[in-house]
Formats: sequence, structure tokens, C-alpha cells
Amino acid sequence: MDEVVRKVAALGLPGVILLIAMATTGFTGAAAITAALAMLGPFGMIGGIAFLGVVGIAADGLSKFGLEALLVGIYKQRQQEGESKASLCKEIERLMVSADLKRKLKEE
Repeated sequence: MDEVVRKVAALGLPGVILLIAMATTGFTGAAAITAALAMLGPFGMIGGIAFLGVVGIAADGLSKFGLEALLVGIYKQRQQEGESKASLCKEIERLMVSADLKRKLKEE
């Protein structure tokens, strides 16, 4: 079991997500991997692989910069690309984050 734990830990959060998805399929072996990947994202297995890649990038960014810095950067970039401040503020209101973080995002 230690060997499996080391290998999944090396994959990080995407590995944990894949492991949980595989466990929920009820299958074993290659069928579990195929079903789990298809379940994770749109467009079947390819979407699941892309989803795991995005999760890996997001987890890496969160560990380096923190949630607040990433969200501020994302919303600044979206505003620079032409999205209206009003639509971004509406979206921020629906986020499941603290009121303090929502206020900071709107101010930026």
C-alpha cells in the first residue's frame, strides 16, 4: 500500500480526484480508469484528462500565490479583456467566498 500511496501522492490533487472517481465507478482496472475519466469532464475521456490538467494547474497556482491573489489577477485580466465591471461584480457576488474577499475583489 505504501507504494500506491507514494505514486498517487506524486500526482498531487489530480491523482486524488482520479482515485476517488475510480472508486465511485464500481469497476476495477482499465475499466475504472476509463469510466472515471469519462465521468470527470465533458467530451468523455479527453475531457476528463483536460479537467485533471486544469485541476493540476489550479492547485499549483493556489499553492504558490493563494486564492486571493489568483482571484484578483483573474478578475483584473477579464476586465482588461473587455468584460463589464457590473457583470464581474454580479459574478463575484455568487462566489462561495467570504464577504471580505468579495469586497476586495470588487474594489480591485
